[in-house]
Amino acid sequence: MTTKPGWSGRVFEDFTVGDVYEHPLGRTILEADNVWFTCLTMNTNPIHLDGAYASRTEFKRRLVNSCFTLSLVTGQSVIDLTMNAVANLGWDEVRLPHPVFEGDTLYARSEVLEARESRSRPNAGIVRVKTTGVNQDGATVIEFTRTFMVWKRGHAPR
Repeated sequence: MTTKPGWSGRVFEDFTVGDVYEHPLGRTILEADNVWFTCLTMNTNPIHLDGAYASRTEFKRRLVNSCFTLSLVTGQSVIDLTMNAVANLGWDEVRLPHPVFEGDTLYARSEVLEARESRSRPNAGIVRVKTTGVNQDGATVIEFTRTFMVWKRGHAPR
């Protein structure tokens, strides 16, 4: 039997401007996900917690906490983008063009917008991507740019 190493992620040299990664894992959002995340983050807006209240809004049901949507779609991208990240440097231009509801399934993709060597760390580079999250119907629910620092080949901790 041969032991084969598992996927260990991309390093700086693997990123090329214009590349698009279709992140492989979709995720259905459960009621518990929304309620727990909302409680953990102390978000007291009843549209995330109170079904009776939410039923009287234009949406007629609870909305998923938008910070959960950002976290989930970022997480979906890790396998392709930041398994070898030194650090996230920022999220910019976050847009939420369509509501997300409990029971929706989200999918994500990212496009590399910029890749440059780090000025402060010779063993790392800086990558900027645009990530888009869509629901099961293909509606865009979130878009953002994210900048992260990633190790160069041979420098990621083992």
